[in-house]
Amino acid sequence: MAEELPQISIGEFETVSQLVSSSDSLQMALLALGIGIIIIVLTYRKFSSWIGKQKFSYTNPHGARFAAKAILPFLAIALISSTNVYIQAFELFDPNAIAVVGSEFTPEEVFAKLLNTLNILVIGYTISQLVPIALAKRDLSVTEHEDYEIWKDMHGFPDDEDDLFHKLFSWVPPKQIPEDLTQEEFQKYLETMEGIRFLEQFRTSKGSPIGSYEKNVTNPFEEWKKSERKKYEKYFTACVTGNNESGRKLFPGVVPEEIYPFDTWKEMKRSGSFDPIIPGGRSVGYARKKKQGVPKSVKQIIPIILFVAVIIGVVSWWGVDLVVLATATGGLALGIGLALKETLENYFAYILIRKDKVVNEGDRIKLPSGYNGYVHRITPRVTYVRHGLNESLAIIPTKQIVTAEIVNFTKEIKLVPAVVDVGVSYLNDPKQVASILVKVGKRAMSEIIDSRGRHLVRQNRCPYLDDYKASCGCDKDIHVDVTQPVVRFNKFNDSALDFSLWVYVQNYGAQFKTKSDMRLIMYEEFKKYDIRIPWPIRTVYQGDEKKEAQEIDQLNDERNSVMEQYGLGDLGKGEASSEE
Repeated sequence: MAEELPQISIGEFETVSQLVSSSDSLQMALLALGIGIIIIVLTYRKFSSWIGKQKFSYTNPHGARFAAKAILPFLAIALISSTNVYIQAFELFDPNAIAVVGSEFTPEEVFAKLLNTLNILVIGYTISQLVPIALAKRDLSVTEHEDYEIWKDMHGFPDDEDDLFHKLFSWVPPKQIPEDLTQEEFQKYLETMEGIRFLEQFRTSKGSPIGSYEKNVTNPFEEWKKSERKKYEKYFTACVTGNNESGRKLFPGVVPEEIYPFDTWKEMKRSGSFDPIIPGGRSVGYARKKKQGVPKSVKQIIPIILFVAVIIGVVSWWGVDLVVLATATGGLALGIGLALKETLENYFAYILIRKDKVVNEGDRIKLPSGYNGYVHRITPRVTYVRHGLNESLAIIPTKQIVTAEIVNFTKEIKLVPAVVDVGVSYLNDPKQVASILVKVGKRAMSEIIDSRGRHLVRQNRCPYLDDYKASCGCDKDIHVDVTQPVVRFNKFNDSALDFSLWVYVQNYGAQFKTKSDMRLIMYEEFKKYDIRIPWPIRTVYQGDEKKEAQEIDQLNDERNSVMEQYGLGDLGKGEASSEE
């Protein structure tokens, strides 16, 4: 009869491999753990792809990201934790176990520590994925409140249904009558709904609204959110049914993106001054292309930072001296840092630009070289500046934005002058010329508009309000006292009296169309009142000056009537503004 092998105590094994090979149940538990992890990993990608094609991932993108990032990792945590508890409770830690020679741990303790390490890494990975989602959700909440305040300021968005703003808020007349209105006018406006709407849109001579608003519902913010959700549902339905501008059904979850998720939809509205988003109105992948090349934000790097911190913690837990580790890798890090000096300078400059908002995409800037254009895209390495006339693209290191002298024509500037210089004949009365230029400026303020019907020239009170229309914004963000138009008699030139006409426009780019249109109006008015723009005089004048003066005097009464109606502006009155 074969001699029976003696039972060997689990504590007699000197290595982890011997420990595992000694127990069939331990091997089965580890096999089940390995197979389970493989299944979860394989399922992870398919599950994420599947959930990205569901309507839920578009109407509630943050919830969909949470499901895609968290559900399967939570299953992995449950699997690893339960296996860990079973193995440590029923398979390890014989009280007679002894430590391995040269080690302060027994094989059982080493094996348990390996299982715990795996558990910690999976938990750390899951947390690192969820933190950015939570931060993005918080940012969404902040952005929603900002959009809500803009909606209130605009008295509703263009795509609102059934005058939502006035359903949620009621206008309350002021107790004190504005100085710009008489008692009779004010009371007359209060008698009709049209008049109340006029007073609601009214701006004083200083550009301030009158009255206030009171809530018609308990929580107007929630009602507004429901309205935005309803508008997005309508947009999504139009996309997937084919009832859109593209004329075909659009599919969720495809690459490139054909349908905007809710958060992207709101971002596109925000960038378009909250105009309605037309379903299928943009090319496929438009939002992705717009963001192409934009580097990852700090929030997107957070998962890597957190997971690296977890790994460092685990390494320290295993008894590795971090000082020694840092010393060993310090030389390598120093060499890499020197090699990437320019790259790191540009990267940290990029962080400063984003944090302090030195410039933003769309700002009009002037580079030290004299290049003038719009900031097209900012990346951690280079910044693209598009020429104002779209004739070229300048590519500069991003660090130049913070180290060189950059002129920003856009940042925090709400008043940009549009100046037209003109010379008139010595035979014309300068005061009459000044009045006609004031008339030109007044016409420019009300008549010069962009393709969307908005006034290009800033003014204290939008002319549309007189027609019971909403302000186009030409009377917003004016925080200084501005009297427009401004006329200046600059100098006595060789052959002309030199004048300049100033108006202030919405932004840097608006000045070019404004100046062009002002010249057309100026030509029309000069022709009407016989204001002459002389040819350059380089020889002895041989014209009949007396005859010309008589011709000009024929319209003297008409020009004087312009003076009475429009005045001289501030020409010859007081002192010039210190801001000129």
